[in-house]
Amino acid sequence: MSWELLLWLLALCALLALVVQLLRFLRADADLTLLWAEWQGRRPEWELTDMVVWVTGASSGIGEELAYQLSKLGVSLVLSARRVHELERVKRKCLENGNLKEKDILILPLDLTNRSSHEKATKAVLQEFGRGFFNTLRTELATYPGITISNICPGPVQSNIVKNALTEEVTKTTGSTADQSYKMATSRCVRLILVTMANDLKEVWIADQPFLLMFYLWQYMPTLAWWLTNKAAKRRIENFKSGVDADSSYFRSVKKKHD
Repeated sequence: MSWELLLWLLALCALLALVVQLLRFLRADADLTLLWAEWQGRRPEWELTDMVVWVTGASSGIGEELAYQLSKLGVSLVLSARRVHELERVKRKCLENGNLKEKDILILPLDLTNRSSHEKATKAVLQEFGRGFFNTLRTELATYPGITISNICPGPVQSNIVKNALTEEVTKTTGSTADQSYKMATSRCVRLILVTMANDLKEVWIADQPFLLMFYLWQYMPTLAWWLTNKAAKRRIENFKSGVDADSSYFRSVKKKHD
């Protein structure tokens, strides 16, 4: 085989690899590192058993779904939110459908905006399960390789976040029940979060297209990202005020790839 032919073959392979990566990106619902970890990395079912996980915002949305999936892995749970009755509901469902016993779940009512309550709550968790740590700057934990901090950046996910968003009156919420079918299913988002935890990934982006593309633009082309965001801002605000999900008018035709 001549050197000229070999170079042509290498160039063709490089082009094919680029095309494959482009196609993967167009179908992606998370950054490629996370998707690789989901395919070839450590499984949550292997890595997360016998852990203690403190879930804040556990009464609805991503936090609630995270509690359910963790309970099926046999992970001991601390469930925190402001609404105690909703935490009780989540606990009952974890016990019914998961692999936990009553002693494995601690309900700890908590308002994260009340910073003075954080120390007391942390001591309660340590007393119950005997371990834990403060999520502080990574540089402060450089000498503790056993502690990993993961920044998880989800895009639009089906949840009550819009319904519970505040209006111009801070005592009132929007109460919006707008269609969210175009958003990522909460169960899929949580599965990718578990993969992140199992593989100790430092930062992940979780979103369907075209939102995932915007994540990349904000990272690598922020000026263009600002321009696009400002173009859409007025319409999004109008949608939100009229009780329509902010982005639904743009992406009604987007079909979900995951249940």
